[in-house]
Amino acid sequence: MPQPWYEGKKITGQCTMFRFRFILLILLALSVTACSKFKTYNGPEVTRVVVDKDARKMYLLHHAEVLEQYDVGLGFGPVGHKEKQGDGRTPEGEYRIDRRNPNSEFYLSIGIDYPNANDVARAREAGVNPGGDIFIHGRPSKYRKGGRDWTAGCIAVTNSEMRDVYAMVKNGTPISILP
Repeated sequence: MPQPWYEGKKITGQCTMFRFRFILLILLALSVTACSKFKTYNGPEVTRVVVDKDARKMYLLHHAEVLEQYDVGLGFGPVGHKEKQGDGRTPEGEYRIDRRNPNSEFYLSIGIDYPNANDVARAREAGVNPGGDIFIHGRPSKYRKGGRDWTAGCIAVTNSEMRDVYAMVKNGTPISILP
């Protein structure tokens, strides 16, 4: 008759090995979670985003209270309101956050609903395309040497900061972009 697998083995040694493997598995799972680019946020609701282009600052507000502030990079043509596709300007005015891209080429990104009806009408009068795809996004390594204002009209923060922004700012949040 064959012997059971545990015959002649120390049960305590097997339990210790099982515990070691279990702890190792837990630590591995925690380290993967810690490296995730997605955070959770349980603080006060961000009720408005304000971008001051002149000061190169972005503020996340809960009503009148500033929750966070960031230095930002803008479009490569930062002076003035975006007039047409390819001008490198960051728009100015009142918009809303309208979409999210967790797989963005620019790390993480949240979309701004530019162009609005006023932007489209102004561009139509000028006979130009108003452009689009304006986002708040991170700065991946291939764009690190672009200087401060390097985007095509977007608002850029560091990747670490973008993790916070992505977690804190929800779709539908108003954004004011000031000259």
